[in-house]
Amino acid sequence: MLTDVTTDIKSLTREELATVFNRWRQPAYRVAQLLQWLYLRRATEWDAMTNLPKTLRDQLKGEFMLQPLELVRKQGARDTTQKFLWRLTDHSLIESVLIPANPALYGEASDRHTLCVSTQVGCAYGCKFCASGLNGWKRNLMPHEIVEQVLAVERWHQRETGREKSEGRNADGALVTGAAAAPAPPPVRLINNLVIMGMGEPLANYDNLLKALHILNAPWGGGIGARKITISTSGLAPQIRKLADEPEQFRLAVSLHGATDEVRSRIMPVNRKYPLRELTAALEYYRSKRDRILTFEYILIAGVNDSLPQARALATLARRFQAKVNLIPYNQVEGLAWDRPSEAVCEEFLAVLEKQRVIATLRREKGHDIDAACGQLRLKTERELASTT
Repeated sequence: MLTDVTTDIKSLTREELATVFNRWRQPAYRVAQLLQWLYLRRATEWDAMTNLPKTLRDQLKGEFMLQPLELVRKQGARDTTQKFLWRLTDHSLIESVLIPANPALYGEASDRHTLCVSTQVGCAYGCKFCASGLNGWKRNLMPHEIVEQVLAVERWHQRETGREKSEGRNADGALVTGAAAAPAPPPVRLINNLVIMGMGEPLANYDNLLKALHILNAPWGGGIGARKITISTSGLAPQIRKLADEPEQFRLAVSLHGATDEVRSRIMPVNRKYPLRELTAALEYYRSKRDRILTFEYILIAGVNDSLPQARALATLARRFQAKVNLIPYNQVEGLAWDRPSEAVCEEFLAVLEKQRVIATLRREKGHDIDAACGQLRLKTERELASTT
């Protein structure tokens, strides 16, 4: 394992950290202390870790980065949905969306606080209705950049609720040492559900994503239950099969958006490589390995996929896989010609599914007034920045 100052500490698992500390001849309990600072107290500075020896802090500082995301812009909707635009160390921009307590979207109980996270800068899959890929694909996110989205939102929440007390600092914010430096009680966790359906195609960044989710799922890390984590995909059949063989019980959502090859290929280029025949075969394999409910995500686009024949074809697919259907009226994107169907059309589409005994919800889109569709805020900001240079 290579470790240098370009490696962020939050890209390492507990086992990898234990290997490093063993090489440094540090006692094993130091790993647990470090993990508490990283994931319970969400420290952003090495010097805040006051119960670690200074020599160890200096050694960590010399070997690893500890880089928080930079908040560039935040938009809050009237329904309290919050959208965050983050700047990475290479100045790339990514988005996360915090969705408040809500009737269940992907699980049996209330979703409470759900965070939608990104996995790539841009997207290479070119779905015709999506803002994420309008400027193309730049790179995959590293594990720590996925993990840090959760930690950064929780730090923001601490500040907003007035409960923040900086790690290893007194009430005035000054660093304290010695006996006075005993850590304060850990801050309250905010995020208890994750949906991996922000910018990018999650399964195209498979290894980095799975490592990040291992960290976010682990009791020593994010502590988010595997069944509270939903991975979305536009339909990468080989990776769906690979995911089925993983030990963690993550949920799967398929961004279907068309119930026939004709419609799906029109708006989703991925369907040309993995048409419905191959996608459904991969889903059959997934279901044979996992006794978990699938979710079909279906964005309703006026005159494209909102017809009653499409509703009936979708119902057939949903019944085949005992899948839930999440209907989402299209959130319009500047520069794209697609339109949102009328409320009556959306309700009629839903009624067809329900008549066929399909479990379906019609989402009254949260964040419609804050550019909440994937990539919109990033695209808007990049255009504004370009116009000033």
